[in-house]
Amino acid sequence: MNNNTVNSRYDFIILFDVKDGNPNGDPDAGNLPRVDAETGHGLVTDVCLKRKVRNYVGLKNNENSPYGIFIKEKAILNNSIEQAYTSLDINLQEPPTDPADGKKRNKPGQGQGKEIERAKQFLCQNYYDIRTFGAVLSTGANAGQVRGPVQLTFARSIDPIVSLEHSITRMAVATEAEAQKQGGDNRTMGRKFTVPYGLYRAHGFISAPLANQTGFSEEDLELFWEALENMFEHDRSAARGLMGTRKLIVFKHSSRMGNAPVQQLFEALTVKRKDNSKPARDFSDYLVTIAADKLPQGVTLIERL
Repeated sequence: MNNNTVNSRYDFIILFDVKDGNPNGDPDAGNLPRVDAETGHGLVTDVCLKRKVRNYVGLKNNENSPYGIFIKEKAILNNSIEQAYTSLDINLQEPPTDPADGKKRNKPGQGQGKEIERAKQFLCQNYYDIRTFGAVLSTGANAGQVRGPVQLTFARSIDPIVSLEHSITRMAVATEAEAQKQGGDNRTMGRKFTVPYGLYRAHGFISAPLANQTGFSEEDLELFWEALENMFEHDRSAARGLMGTRKLIVFKHSSRMGNAPVQQLFEALTVKRKDNSKPARDFSDYLVTIAADKLPQGVTLIERL
């Protein structure tokens, strides 16, 4: 494994906002913005945030090794797992060279024994998102499972959000039959959902012991921070409105296992609306406070943004 792997525990908070856009539509609810039904607070899934990190890293590095992206659009995961065995010159149809007793392969087409560990290490070395977030690699040729050192929570809005529905019109139709049906009017009606404004807060965690297992390095960590800061800059679309990372607060522990419970650290950051008599419509409507003087010994505060 990389001898430059991350050797400190990190916990972090990311604040990002949306203005006149849909930060994370729910396909099971007609693509409405995700919301906590009991409180009305907006939600953005961890999967959505990881997707944006993957996209940023892939764009910046053209998905070249060691910054390949395993989970990406239209990917066939089992093909990538099989390619790892091919690159290691392991023929999955022949009896394995190890163990030495010469027993035939238990399941043709699948790795076994030390082969699985070799394939897992190969995939970790070549795919950024595997060594960062982990992956299930046992679905085909079998390269085991990887527990990723970096994990994220759902993001939750500071205040309840309002979801607006807008009717939109396209001055064209898709087929000749639609045109004939409309008598040449050629219009397509649709719906668009937006949040006027929402400030969201998500939490994240980085485990040094797991980083050592996957090879997640200091260079990978710096790229991860960069991706969190800039992940919305290359993810623009009409549906998402204006989105951006506003704050990235990092708590660095002096030890591998950590120096304080994460809840104690996260409570050091408070976000409050300045004026409760009117709805928030901008990041400047909030007051962000960090009680840096109350942090436990052995924890360093780093404000990335």
